[in-house]
Amino acid sequence: MSLDWNLLSERIQRCQSFVLCSHIRPDCDALGSELGMAGILQQLGKKVRIINGHPTPPSLSFIDPAQKIEVIGESVRPEEVNGDCIIVLDTSAWAQLGPMGEVLRNFKGVKLCIDHHMGEDELGTEFFKDTSAEATGHLVAKLAKQLQVTMTRTMAKSLYAAIATDTGWFRFGSTTSETYRLVAELVEAGAVPSEIYGDLYERDTIGRVRLRGRILSRTQDELGGTLVYTHVLKEDFSETGAIASDTEDAINLTLAIAGTKVAVIFVEQLKGGFKLSFRSRCGVDCNKVAGEFGGGGHKAAAGAFVQGTLKEVQAQVLPVVREAMQIALGALSPSAARPES
Repeated sequence: MSLDWNLLSERIQRCQSFVLCSHIRPDCDALGSELGMAGILQQLGKKVRIINGHPTPPSLSFIDPAQKIEVIGESVRPEEVNGDCIIVLDTSAWAQLGPMGEVLRNFKGVKLCIDHHMGEDELGTEFFKDTSAEATGHLVAKLAKQLQVTMTRTMAKSLYAAIATDTGWFRFGSTTSETYRLVAELVEAGAVPSEIYGDLYERDTIGRVRLRGRILSRTQDELGGTLVYTHVLKEDFSETGAIASDTEDAINLTLAIAGTKVAVIFVEQLKGGFKLSFRSRCGVDCNKVAGEFGGGGHKAAAGAFVQGTLKEVQAQVLPVVREAMQIALGALSPSAARPES
């Protein structure tokens, strides 16, 4: 999808006060994109607030040391949210907006969405999307160039973290030569990769480590080891001392198993049901698989939510995954498959 940079620039220049928001359970691409966009708007002399449906996870608090990001229902009431323009970043789905969804519905000003995910709901926004981009942070960095604003050290750090995490620290297939050219510019602007890596991956709590031990211990494999899946139960959090955000990226641990082509993790939610995450290293389109359950994302990574017990949800989801794999990889002969774990 081609993004009309001139039209996006025009929309932004016409407004003076902005509200930025992103998806619930915000990750580094969501947070970094918001902070980078806030920096752009402030340099243009605009007023800006960042308001999310969920608080920033403690493990990602380093990205917002000034604590600029507000939380709806905590530091700000829905009726207090106003301005000329609201910009949704890094999601195009109602379900992912959480309590900010109602704010978006009632907002009286201009509504824009900047995103890199495939698929979109009728958010009532004007969409500015590029699904070939590896991260929304990349789009925000390109917008800074379009608007000819200075890339500050703070903006560079936020956007580097956004791009680095959404590319798995530049190891995913979405990483391109343009990715490296852009992050080189961010380093020149003051982003320090070693510091950002340390903040992201070298500050684990004991609860996070214990939870990941459980996740790995439950790993099961099928189809000759090409399909790997695991799960998290809600009692695991209280028993290990972990928090919900500690499951972020846990699915990627299973991709380290030799031969894995598709990975799935089932994470039980406190209010019931399971959040699903899918990863693919083959022709399986995770966006299409997640779409079967009302979710979405990218071809190589996507998510969804399904109500039910673990047994019920796995009974719904795994057959769909197996079928997608058999279509993409071809049916495996009995001799090629090892017994299920």
